[in-house]
Amino acid sequence: MSVTEYLQQNREKSLAELIELLRIPSVSAKSEHKGDTAAAAEWLAARMRAVGLTVDLVPTAGHPVVLGEWRGAPGAPTLLVYGHYDVQPPEPLDEWLTAPFEPTVRDGKLFARGSVDDKGQVYLHVKAVEAHLATRGSLPVNVVFLLEGEEEVGSPNLATFLTEHVDRLRCDAVMISDTTMFAPGLPSITIGLRGLAYMEVRVQGPSTDLHSGVYGGAVVNPANTLAKIIAQLHDEKGRVTVPGFYDRVQEIDERERAVIRGLPFEEEGLRKEVGAPKLGGEEGYGPLERVWVRPTLDVNGLLSGYTGEGAKTVLPARAMAKVSMRLVPDQDHHEVERAFIDYVKSLTPEGVTVEVEALHGGQPWYAEPSGPVFEAARRALARAYGREPVTIREGGSIPIVKAFEDTLGAPVVLIGFGLPGENAHAPNEWISLDNFHQGAEAIAALYDELR
Repeated sequence: MSVTEYLQQNREKSLAELIELLRIPSVSAKSEHKGDTAAAAEWLAARMRAVGLTVDLVPTAGHPVVLGEWRGAPGAPTLLVYGHYDVQPPEPLDEWLTAPFEPTVRDGKLFARGSVDDKGQVYLHVKAVEAHLATRGSLPVNVVFLLEGEEEVGSPNLATFLTEHVDRLRCDAVMISDTTMFAPGLPSITIGLRGLAYMEVRVQGPSTDLHSGVYGGAVVNPANTLAKIIAQLHDEKGRVTVPGFYDRVQEIDERERAVIRGLPFEEEGLRKEVGAPKLGGEEGYGPLERVWVRPTLDVNGLLSGYTGEGAKTVLPARAMAKVSMRLVPDQDHHEVERAFIDYVKSLTPEGVTVEVEALHGGQPWYAEPSGPVFEAARRALARAYGREPVTIREGGSIPIVKAFEDTLGAPVVLIGFGLPGENAHAPNEWISLDNFHQGAEAIAALYDELR
């Protein structure tokens, strides 16, 4: 039996196992789910041992790292597979059609929190290894799995883990599946990710909430102040006004612009996907360029005053905003954070105080899609999907990618099997079952192409 035949004949078993994993609510952001997150690590470790890997659960200051290894191909390349077993909180629960941790199949999609981000994409790699070992008794390359439980909270302990275990993790390439394909049936290699600078702005006025009739007009209103600050963060052309924000931005060349224009994309389709009356953004760039290769600044949350039912005439004592900036090469998130803090404070009037805190950040990443591992990936994806893959970027961030590249000195290849509209981080997250199964076939083929 061939590797591909094994995977095809065991599809129902593979799906049943994935459903088991998805039932574990491994929400790393919530302390009440610490035991569940550990349980997900234990489940993966046990399954990987059953497949034929040597597995260690390595403790960190947070959740453990699942380190699985098969090194039975001396002289062959070593591929390090990175992924994460933690998931985002499922809220708002009332927007899920079915319970987030009761996986449900509908219309060829598996709905559950973590189905595509990242448990489904992690587990198809495990199934690819299983298929080789079950049919051949060996792999054509050495494979190391590094699965963490803190990606959704910024991977606070992984950079240290990489440094402390660098000799054990030496490899010829790093493979990550935590991204998407550009369209159904169109295999994709992601060559760029935006970085992130995530900030919290807190405006404090009077010591307590006040009656807006008795005191309004005599006291500086923190909510009004915050609104004015936010309004000054963009100009009329949609450009960010933070001084120096664009100084290090790499402009894409005409070659990549032509590649983007050649992709099967329609603005109206994106508009319908997001349910917005109209698309918008920085002038002079199309939607894909705005999302992939241009930096942005967005308010992610606002809080101030009375927001309950009915009226309450209150002048709030404080106001708060969460602000994220997506960054592109060669912006540095530390520099951007400092510039943002200085600019916001310069916009603050007398009568209130402002505190600005950097909560989370990561560097942007770009890889020139050339070299043996990229060529092997192209061939493997073409074998599995019957068409040549495209190279794309993504607007999201995987902060640890740059750390892998810098610490291990190996190329990083991102091959995702998600799809647009999969609702990662949102209610009704799903993964295409076709992509889950074909993805395992593609990764199994990649091992052959790498040898």
